[in-house]
Amino acid sequence: MAKRFIHYEVKNGIEYASVYTPRRENGKKVNDPEYLGRVIDKEKGIYRSRARGVFAYSLERGYAYEIEGTSVYELANVREKEKLILDFGDAYCLYFALQETGLHDIIHNLLPGHEDTLMSLVGYKLLASASNRYVEEWWIGSYTSILFPKARIQSQGISKFYRQFGEEKIQREFFKRYLNQFYPNHSVGVLIDSTGLPNDMNFPLPLTAINTHNGVTSNETRLLLVVEQKTGMPLFFRYNAGNIVDVTTLRATFAEMKAYNIQITNAIVDAGYYSEANIRSLYGDVDEEPIPFITRMGTNLKLYKTLLAENAEDLTKAKYLLMQRDRLVSVKRVEIDLFGHLGYAYVILDHARREDEIYKYARTTIGSNDVSYEEMDMAMKLKGFCIIISSEKIDTKDILPLYYTRQAAEQVFDVSKNYAELLPLRVHNEDTFRGHILLSFITTVAFLSCNQLLKGTPYNAEGAFMILRNQKCKVFNDYILTKEPNKKMNEIYKELKINPPLQIPYSGKN
Repeated sequence: MAKRFIHYEVKNGIEYASVYTPRRENGKKVNDPEYLGRVIDKEKGIYRSRARGVFAYSLERGYAYEIEGTSVYELANVREKEKLILDFGDAYCLYFALQETGLHDIIHNLLPGHEDTLMSLVGYKLLASASNRYVEEWWIGSYTSILFPKARIQSQGISKFYRQFGEEKIQREFFKRYLNQFYPNHSVGVLIDSTGLPNDMNFPLPLTAINTHNGVTSNETRLLLVVEQKTGMPLFFRYNAGNIVDVTTLRATFAEMKAYNIQITNAIVDAGYYSEANIRSLYGDVDEEPIPFITRMGTNLKLYKTLLAENAEDLTKAKYLLMQRDRLVSVKRVEIDLFGHLGYAYVILDHARREDEIYKYARTTIGSNDVSYEEMDMAMKLKGFCIIISSEKIDTKDILPLYYTRQAAEQVFDVSKNYAELLPLRVHNEDTFRGHILLSFITTVAFLSCNQLLKGTPYNAEGAFMILRNQKCKVFNDYILTKEPNKKMNEIYKELKINPPLQIPYSGKN
């Protein structure tokens, strides 16, 4: 029988290969083809396909995926001959910004041997924001592949990277570098909030568990985020199984921050962290430094109902009226006992919100035989109110703006989910989960850092990257020529104080 052979075929200027296995069928010679994919290096037997990524194949040895040393990964970085024009401006701008902010030095060698992979994945999440299955397609067409030619961005390489990047020592090293460089005084005011990460992972505790939140039951991991008050930049994260309630995690978070020599000067925390243990801890009852705090009180607490019953009528008086963000509110400060400590409750009525809530409630309740008029009266009395408590005596006009800084934490979560691929979770073990979360955190910091560089300009990071992606570059044997930037590109470069090069030396071969 004839031997197997590799058949090469050129289509639209691109060379493809298939393995043919000859056989006989009804006396006729038939060739069974097996598609290899696009030819990267014919002499060395390097191919690329959507199914396998970049791989080596020979008739004698068959397929090879993980060849160390001169391996497939090095050869995979040989530029495909048709990719002589690359997306340039977005990658050049991003990596310039990482250098300017100091993030490049913090993250570049976190995982020795995987520097190019890490930098490429950060770029992919910010500049492409798509599933990891398309990393290679993006990388081949981006200037990123010139900057970081040893990136292992095939599926096997990414999985290996996540596993190693998820090690505890890597996370500790990152936070040690990050917090020391960005917060050298080691004293910060913080915002603390948490969010659920729904998933179908079959991980053991303490990673994931069944939880019901706002009436929705799901399998989830709870991610807690610490954000710096003044800048809105993320400081730190922790995670727990979804069924571990927020009230049990605050003291542990402070302890971990202390391990990195970070002193928390004051804290604004979500209502979920209100508990006797947490309040006492914040007052310094357990041999700890007191931390001034602000938090919202849950509506189901006895103290909430008492405060509302005693003060709601006063909030109709003109002396308590304030204009806040073009909204009419009434705020009354009341001294209260907080588990043996002097505290302050700020009873707040948002007049427009009250009317809106009463309308929505009445629209669904009027005519119902299940709710009496007395029950409706009781429910409507509570609409539009909230109570914020604090260890500090704060002017009533300042309490809402202070508490509203909590929204910075929510914005960080939004960036993590929309731009840093925090969700959906597609990982399948604890190590890759930890690596995924750390990479998402780093990418979020990078995105927000780029936004800060553009603060006060007509552009944000997302818009700037989209505009600059249209600036291409041409790759030649010895140098790279960049295309002339248009007006908007020049404006962005000017705002970032970047002088884009016309020509860049290049030692690659095409």
